[in-house]
Formats: sequence, C-alpha cells, structure tokens
Amino acid sequence: VQLVESGGGLVQPGGSLRLSCAASGFTLDFYTIAWFRQVSGKEREGVSCIRRSENNIYYADYTESVKGRFTISRDNDKNTVYLQMNSLKPEDTAVYYCARRNEKYGQCGDYALSKYAYWGQGTQVTVSS
Repeated sequence: VQLVESGGGLVQPGGSLRLSCAASGFTLDFYTIAWFRQVSGKEREGVSCIRRSENNIYYADYTESVKGRFTISRDNDKNTVYLQMNSLKPEDTAVYYCARRNEKYGQCGDYALSKYAYWGQGTQVTVSS
C-alpha cells in the first residue's frame, strides 16, 4: 500500500490549489480516504474524507473550517483522490497528508489517527502574501 501526495505549494490568500493523493497496492474504491493537515507543534487534524458505502453511495465530510471552500473527489480509474482548495486563507498553511482507513467501507467523519493505517509523506501548503 502506498499513498503519494502532490500539488502543494505557495499561494496568495484567496488563491486555489488542488492536492492529489495517488494510491497503489489496493483497490481505491473500497476504502475511505481522508485528508489531514498538521502545523508544526500542533496535532494533526482531519480536514475531509470520502467513502463509498457497500450499496455504492458516495459520502464526503468536511471539517467546519473548510466547508464551502474545499471539495474532495476521487477518480477510481486513476486511483487518485483530490482535494480542491479554494479561497485559501493563511490559517490553511500546513503540511497536508492523505491517509487510508483501516477497514473497507470505513466511516467518514471520524478522524481518529488510529483508524488510518496508511499515510502519505505529506505536501506543504503555504498561504501567504
């Protein structure tokens, strides 16, 4: 199992970035994928997740601070999950990680770190003028 993030960078406040999480070694569609972020010296926090239920309904969840600005999506053919980030603020500055939930069809919205077995290496997002 491997997760590789990309797409981070430096952007001005109000700008946009799209992060990608390329997955390999497992069937992406069976597993919940979440985005987390971490500022140095602070705890890693859940930002968004996406899951497919066993009856083929897709769900997404967002932490309150990014609702209306971030959009999570997945392309199963490309084995990739995306995080489109618009209207970026300086407080969005962090290292962003994607992670795979331990079990198939795992619930979205529970961002306890112990429920995510596999992590990418992270990509830095800096929002600054």
